[in-house]
Amino acid sequence: MSKKKIVIDPVTRIEGHLRIEVEIDENNVVKEARAAGQLFRGIEIILKGRDPRDAGLIAQRICGVCTNVHYRASVTAVENAYGIVPPPNAQIIRNLITLSLFVQDHIVHFYHLHSLDYVDIVSALEADVKKAEEVAVSYHDYPYRSSVGHFSSIKEKLTSFVKAGRLGLFANGYWGHDAYRLSPEENLILVNHYMEALRIQTTLSKAIAIFTGKTPHPQNLVVGGVTSVADMLNPQRLNDFIFIIKDVHDFIERAYIPDMKLLVNAYKEEMKSGVGRGSGNFMAAGSYMIRGEEKIFEDGVIFDHDFDGIEPFDEKHITEEMARSWYKSDSNDPYSEKTEPFYTDLNEDGTLKGEEKYSWIKSPRYRAKPMEVGPAARMIVGYLKDSKRIKPVLKSFMEETGMELIDLSSTIGRNVARAVEAKICSDAIFDFCSDLIENIKYYDEETWTKFDFDKLPKETQGCGIHEVPRGVLSHFVRIEEGKIANYQVIAPTTWNASPKGEKGKRGPYEESLIGIRLSDPSRPLEVLRVVHSFDPCIACAVHIVNTRGKSLSQYRISPV
Repeated sequence: MSKKKIVIDPVTRIEGHLRIEVEIDENNVVKEARAAGQLFRGIEIILKGRDPRDAGLIAQRICGVCTNVHYRASVTAVENAYGIVPPPNAQIIRNLITLSLFVQDHIVHFYHLHSLDYVDIVSALEADVKKAEEVAVSYHDYPYRSSVGHFSSIKEKLTSFVKAGRLGLFANGYWGHDAYRLSPEENLILVNHYMEALRIQTTLSKAIAIFTGKTPHPQNLVVGGVTSVADMLNPQRLNDFIFIIKDVHDFIERAYIPDMKLLVNAYKEEMKSGVGRGSGNFMAAGSYMIRGEEKIFEDGVIFDHDFDGIEPFDEKHITEEMARSWYKSDSNDPYSEKTEPFYTDLNEDGTLKGEEKYSWIKSPRYRAKPMEVGPAARMIVGYLKDSKRIKPVLKSFMEETGMELIDLSSTIGRNVARAVEAKICSDAIFDFCSDLIENIKYYDEETWTKFDFDKLPKETQGCGIHEVPRGVLSHFVRIEEGKIANYQVIAPTTWNASPKGEKGKRGPYEESLIGIRLSDPSRPLEVLRVVHSFDPCIACAVHIVNTRGKSLSQYRISPV
């Protein structure tokens, strides 16, 4: 059986530098896949010998997108090592920031990074604006900015782009590809919301900055609490935050959720056939307690799509393998493993060395198995554990669209999970705001747990494990003589984009690509759909820097 290799390098509309190789047979069906992170991350090395209280400020530089969550996980790891528990107000403010980031990240992911895998921009030029209005109303009684006049304005903008010969950010797409399924009117609806989402994600940054001082790279977290005291006690600042969240919540209800229903309807056959389905191993760590009684996300582990056999999550079963990664280490325990580069280069023709080492991303495993993490895992686990936050919202969506729980384990399903999760998070933000206001009302203004660093243990270890937009994020720190002796980060993309491990099992990206069929191998849109559905953030999995902080190389990527 003859095979043809297709290389996409770099994959765009993601964070970081990712290379995807697939091998297809004579029927254009993917038979083998390799996902390779192309840059080395050395943040763990930089943290060695540092004061543990400084870890968060450095660790957040792992990424320019996920700064808040790395900052928080790092601070939490140190707090866990020393047994320091932040006061309720500090936890609430941290949750407000993190959940706002969830919502922002999901909106940006679908509209600005992933939607063009489904939306044919050129087709939208042929849309009947009156018919587009009718289609929009079929998915919501009051669709978001979907009048004839508004659609006419969007169509006019697109037309002017085309006539001027400058599609700008919409240039070089696979327009007219056979895999596109939306009508011109449906394309116009999603292009409209693409534009509206640009404003929404900007205002969310403003909301996050109210408590963080700035974003990205905030400055408000410290071991033991937060420094956002003046913002917390200022009614105007709280009102500004709530006002923005109300605006965003409206967009989710009237645009994001209806758009997912539209997408499911158009691609239902593809979803039901399991396109983009992986091994069925899902992991969620659980996070974000409300009033000390109820978690936003439940914890649980599922193997092989066995929805009746959910197990509790236990971080002790996490290991990292490096059989196919450009590292060498004598340990796979996150507390003691090393991050020692061992690059083996490429073949002479520029292809990766196949079954040898081929990625800067390590291979995290849970009970020696690759795990998919992220919104789909969280929604499946939450549904199965009868979460009061998750199950009603997800059940309602599935009943309206004819989805089943297994459908979340697909390319379309991951998108649905993100939209449903965005609604759940935006709802929870209001509850946390109410709790914060109630605490202040009764004179609870504490935001920091006092401790004497000189009296803390000189040798200890701890971890900060949180659910973040792309999945389970873990920071592991070992402290000796009051300094960081070892530090390891296992990011969500490290789980999902991991290469094959010691037993030859593919990571989630790779496994989800097996079996998909390409209608046009020269334009591998179907491959991009699967990979983009995970929302890759390669900088979280790999990073490049030398020990003096100087630039090693600069790259210019041609869009052609």
